[in-house]
Order: sequence, then structure tokens, then C-alpha cells
Amino acid sequence: MKYITRTVWILSLVSLFTDTASEMLYPIMPIYLKTIGFSIVVIGILEGVAEATAGLSKGYFGKLSDNSGKRVPFVQIGYAFSAISKPMMAVFIYPLWIFFARTIDRFGKGIRTGARDAILSDEATVETKGKIFGFHRSMDTLGAVIGPSLALIYLYYYPKDYRTLFFIAFVPGILAVIASFYLKDKKAHNNSPRAVTPFFSFLKYYQDGPAEYKKLVAGLLAFTLFNSSDVFLLLKVKQSGLDDTMVIAVYIFYNLIYALFALPIGMIADKLGLKTIFIGGLILFSTVYFGMAVNTNLYFFFGLFFLYGVYASATEGISKAWISNITHSKDTATAIGTYSGLQSICIMLASSLTGIIWFQFGAKVAFIATAMATVLVIIYFITIPNPVIVKTVQN
Repeated sequence: MKYITRTVWILSLVSLFTDTASEMLYPIMPIYLKTIGFSIVVIGILEGVAEATAGLSKGYFGKLSDNSGKRVPFVQIGYAFSAISKPMMAVFIYPLWIFFARTIDRFGKGIRTGARDAILSDEATVETKGKIFGFHRSMDTLGAVIGPSLALIYLYYYPKDYRTLFFIAFVPGILAVIASFYLKDKKAHNNSPRAVTPFFSFLKYYQDGPAEYKKLVAGLLAFTLFNSSDVFLLLKVKQSGLDDTMVIAVYIFYNLIYALFALPIGMIADKLGLKTIFIGGLILFSTVYFGMAVNTNLYFFFGLFFLYGVYASATEGISKAWISNITHSKDTATAIGTYSGLQSICIMLASSLTGIIWFQFGAKVAFIATAMATVLVIIYFITIPNPVIVKTVQN
């Protein structure tokens, strides 16, 4: 794996540590918030505000990174914010403090995302984009296997001791920050005079960016509008009669498959084409949602989550690799940050839409509607031309 450079290894380890910390808390976050007095409505508002903060800030800080010509400081600050937010949520339990701590966590994600993905792009060639992004996603998602597993083990011995988990999660968070200090910026990407960057200036990139970028992002966002939170998949599993332990086990299984397949699929994508693999991933997604609409069998659920893990491996890293191939290196953080920001907003809308359909017509209709909409998105991606690679000078 000679194409995995020192920088890619460090970034991947940083993501692994951070995701271990975050995913350790993911399964117990709603339970913990309810134990300290948060209602379901307030929890929903909290998550909405947090995700909106992350979404909008991804585009802004991606643009700021491109304008400044620096990447590493954004990565270091972003991961530091996420690390310190973990113990903050356990120290004080007042609602405003919880809102502040959760927003700090998501704000950190917004600061680092565009710059981090730009570094990964700069460390790759056109021929290795799928491998590099696939390897990073694999390491990142491995944290989503380790984190919930550690939480399950701890809660087995110390039931309902949720607050201590927030302090434990601080440890891998700090390890991520320490590892980030081994990163070094290359030569500045942009030597133009520094200018003020308005907060919503990144949105202009979608208007002025390459035509291929606009076509690609339009399709990605259309898909995202129907790709609701994974919570709905887990809720369907729960409603089918599985206990909490099995629901978390299914979630860990999905992340394990994602982690195992991200790199191999990235390697295949470099040979067969990013577009081909991405469309294959969407076909798997539609298949999973059709299956979820009708299935109640435990073993079949594991089969569906296996396919869902392969789908994630074939789309999440691949989409960013695709974007980085059709945009100039000096705009990579802006291009990915703009997409990620708009994607976050669409995810909120998607979850709201799915929730409404589920409430009005039931889970079966909600899943079939998502699957059918994805078929239309697949047709769209089949019709757009294969990507024309932008030749960029590596720094």
C-alpha cells in the first residue's frame, strides 16, 4: 500500500480516534439526555441545531481554507473542538450548556471537513483517489465499530452509568488531537492577498463552479433529500421485535462491513470508474430500502445491513473522490465543503420528510417511497456524462 502516505495514515488515525469517541456515545446519547430531563421534542431540536451548525460551517471553513492556502490548522482546531465537547456534556447538565457543548462538537466537524478532504485529495493522484478516500473511510468507520463495542462492554458491567462514558470518550478524542499535530502543511495553495470571507460566500461556488460539479452535486443532493437518518432503519429493526442489544449489534455489524469494504471498493473504483461504482452503491441502497419495507426476519435484517454497509463503502468516500477529480486543487476544500454543507441541510429535510410519511402512512410506505425515489436518481446518474478529470498541479 505504497500509495498510503504518512499524511494519509495520520489523518486516518485521527479520524479513527475521533469516531471511536463519537460513536461510543451515539447509541446512548438519546437515553442520557432523557435521564437528565430532555424531552423527545427538545432532543430533536438539539440535533437539528447541531447538524445545521455543522452543515453551514463546512462550506464556510472550506472556503476559508482555500482562501488562506492552509489546511492543517483547520484540521487541528476542528478535532480539538470535538474532543473537548465530550466531557463538557457530562460536567454540567443544564439545557443551555448541553446545547452549547453539542454545537461545539458539530462546529468542530464543520471546521475540519473541507480542509481534511482537500489534504486527502492532494495526497492522491487521479489513479488513486478511490483508494485514498476508501482507506480513510475504512479507518474512520472502524472507529464506529470500536466505539459502540466499548460502550456495550462498559454498560454491561456498569448499567446506566452514562456520564462516565463521556469522560472515557475524551481519551480517544485527545489522542486524535495529539496525532493531528504530526501533520504539516505543504506549500500554500493560494498566494493571492488575504481577503475577508463572508459566511455564505461558499454558496457562490455552486453557481460559478464547473458545469460537471453542478450536475454531480445536483444528483447527490437529490439523493440526499430521500436518504434519511439511519435511526429510521434501526427503529424498523426495533419495531420488528429485536431488543436494544441486538439493535446496537446490527449497527456495529453495518459499520464493520463498511470498514472492511471501503478500501477494496475504492481500489475497484479506480479501475472501473467512480461513476460506475457509485451507481452500483445506489442500486444496493434501493434494494435495502425495498427489503426493509417488507422484512421482519432477524437473519434477513443482517443480510440487509450487510448490503447497506457495502452501499456506504461504494458512495460516501467515492462521491468526495469524484468531486475532487472534477475541480481544481485550489478549490477542493470549497467544493467539498459546499457539497457537505448543502448535504447536511438536505439530510435534515430528508429525516423530517421520512418521519412525516412514516407517521401518516406507516414504515412500509416510507421505505418504498425512498427506494422508488432512489431509482429515479440512479436513472439521472446514468444519463450524465462520465467525469472529465481536471488536471491539477500537485503541491
